[in-house]
Parts: sequence; structure tokens; C-alpha cells
Amino acid sequence: MFFYLIGSNAAFALRNPASAPYRRVSVSSDDPFPMRIAYLLSEYPTLGHTYLLREVRELRALGWEIQTVSIRRPGERPSSMSAAETEEQGSTWYVLGTPPWEFLWAHLTTFGTRPVAYWRGFATAWRLARFARRPSLFAIAYFSEAILAGHWLRKAGFTHVHSVYSTTIGLILSRIFPVQLSMTLHGPEEFINPDGFGIKEKVEAALFVCSISHFGKSQIMLSSSPADWHKIEVTPLGIDCAEGPPVICREDPAPFRLIAVGRLAPAKGYPILLEAVAALVAAGRSIHLTLVGEGPERSRLEQQASRLGILDKVVFAGWKTQTELHDLYRNSDLCVLSSFAEGIPVVFMEAMALGVPCVAPRIAGIPELIRDGIEGFLVTPASVEELAGAIGDMMDKPSLRRQMALSSRERVVEKYNLHKNAAHLAAIFSRYGLANGAGASRAQDLSTDL
Repeated sequence: MFFYLIGSNAAFALRNPASAPYRRVSVSSDDPFPMRIAYLLSEYPTLGHTYLLREVRELRALGWEIQTVSIRRPGERPSSMSAAETEEQGSTWYVLGTPPWEFLWAHLTTFGTRPVAYWRGFATAWRLARFARRPSLFAIAYFSEAILAGHWLRKAGFTHVHSVYSTTIGLILSRIFPVQLSMTLHGPEEFINPDGFGIKEKVEAALFVCSISHFGKSQIMLSSSPADWHKIEVTPLGIDCAEGPPVICREDPAPFRLIAVGRLAPAKGYPILLEAVAALVAAGRSIHLTLVGEGPERSRLEQQASRLGILDKVVFAGWKTQTELHDLYRNSDLCVLSSFAEGIPVVFMEAMALGVPCVAPRIAGIPELIRDGIEGFLVTPASVEELAGAIGDMMDKPSLRRQMALSSRERVVEKYNLHKNAAHLAAIFSRYGLANGAGASRAQDLSTDL
């Protein structure tokens, strides 16, 4: 198995030259910090999950020592990293791309010092990979990555790991090494296949589990034992609400500018949105849609737009940096999604904080963010008629749109403020004993201030 692991990692490095450069991880358990935790992530930093970068940096600003451990290095992107992303990349420990002998040494050391736990971790990996297309390959990959990450954390003296988008590796790691596990489950993928994702086992093993919405909490409860429900915490995401003045609502824009942000994937339901735009164009409406994002459905969506005769009304903008995205929000009259499955879209928070109202499907955690008729309109999912009608109402009622813009910003400032919600998360970490001494005192002060 060791030789299989070495070969697999070397092959990864050859296929992914960006991941090959290796920076030796310097670890030390001297001078333990009273508020320290490891964040285990799948890919960090990444354009698709900028909210994780904000969360990590805000927790650090609150006094926590956060060591980010990412399975993969950041993928290719259309533009260079921001200063914050570059800084995060420089301090993050990356599993894939590490020299094969580091994997081998981690396995030998772990097997030599805790052989029973080593095989317990392998059994966990094998069980969790049983739903994968190639179970043996995934089991070995998960196990190998968990061993190296756990080896690093043990040497550095970390006793708690918080896992986000890498909870399978986090669970395996916790079966092998003396570390506590917590996690954040965002959805929707985990809730679509809870057995394959192993939600019940993960919740049972975790010290606590965070959900970004009450809807998410309900889905975790549905798939876990009632004896573990007390572990589930609602920790809403947050954004920096001080990103500049709100957008000035245009009275009678021509064209009326829509923006949709997200991966071009089946779950986003973009064919429904294109049909709604086509219906509005056919009704004589002056409208323009900017689709921000990339994904496997791009070619098919471009073909659909051409077939519907609206290719000149739609721009496929690709991924954008946060600065570029904010500029696009400021030039938009409405933010819209037509998703079939969601968590709580951060893109709506970003648009609403700038005073851009939204139209969204009435699914998952979206109604917790957008109240129908107050911050925007909620429509029946997959209904072209309702979606087109809601967009048309927004176009026809500038005074309502102006009021929704004000309510949208107030809603985000009140419920989805990064500083407040990061302090809430820090207080939860403290409540579960992850801070002591001065750290616990400060976390309590933060919680009191909420």
C-alpha cells in the first residue's frame, strides 16, 4: 500500500505542475497558544469560496491562531490572486504535491506509534468510500491524505481540527490521531446523498457540527441520531458590509440589467433563467443578463441562448475577482438565480449589501435570507412563468425595487454581518472548550457583545 500511495501522489504532481512546488512544513508545539485550531479544507484559497477566506481572517483578527490545511492547491484562475489570497496561500499547508517520501514517513511513523488506530482509520476510509465509483482508489486516497495531515497536526501540537468541504478526511484523521473534530456542513450536496456522505457517522463522531442555515440544520437532524441533535449549531455566513456605498436605484433602466453568479452546473438551473429571459424579450422587454462563473454546462447554455435567439442579450463573463464582481453588481438592477438546490447563496448577500434586490427560488435556506416581497421576490422552483413574472414586476415597479434595495442592505447588516457572525462562531468554539484562560475570557466577551 505504501508504494501505491507514493505512486499516486507522484502522478498527481506530474499531472498538476502548480501543485508540485513544495514548501516544507515547519511545525512546533512550543509556547502553546490559548486559542488555536486547524482548519481542514478541500481547496484554499479559491474564487468559489471566498467566504472561507473571510471567515479565517476574521477569526484571526479576533485572537484565534488558525492554521489552514488544504488538500489541494488553488486551481487555475483568470486573474492573479489578491494580496489576502497570496498571504493565505503562503501560510497554508498543502497535502497534495508533498514529496512521496513525506507521505511514506508519515505512514511509517503513524503505523509504528499507533498501529491499532492506523488500521481503524483505514477501515473508516474503506467504509466511507463504498459509495464512490472506484471505492478502493478513493479509500486509499482519503486514508493517505488523512495520515499526512494528521501527522503534521500532531507534530505542531494541534488538538482540534475544524473541517469544511473535507469532512471525510477529517473523520478519518480523528479516528487515527488524538484530535477533536468539528465541521461545517454547507449543503446542498451532503443533503442529497446523506448516506453516501456519511452524515450520521460524522455527526456522531464530531464534538459539534455547524450548519449555515436552519434549513441545513433540519437536514442534518433528519440524517443523524436524535441523541446527537444537541451538537448541531447554526452559524450563518457573513460578508463585510462596509464594501462601499449602496447602488443608486435606476428609475427606468434600458436595458434592465440582470446578474446571476455561480458555477455553470446543473444544480443552478440556468436553462430556466434563459427561458425566462427569452420570454421577457419576446414580450418586448429591454433586458440584459450577465452570467458570472464557469462550469461544465457553459457550452450547452451558450447553445441554448443561441437557439432561443437571445445570445446578444446574454454575456458569459466567466469567473471574476471580488473587485470585478462588485463592479458588476453596481451596474446591475437585479440579482437573480434559478437554482434547483442551494445552501444560502453568498452572492445574494453580496448583492443585497450593495442595495441590489433579488429574485430567487423558494428553496433550502434562501427564505431565511430573502423575505418574499421585502428584500425581493421568491418564486416556485423550475417555474419559467413565475420567474419571468417576478423579473417583470421588478422592472415595472421602481419604487418597490428602491424600497427592497434599502431592506436588502439592512437585512444583511443585521443577520449576515461578517464581524458579528465570526464572533458568534468564536463563541461556539470557546463554549466547547477550544479556548482557555485569556482566550476563553475574550470569546465570552465577544459572545456578550452580540
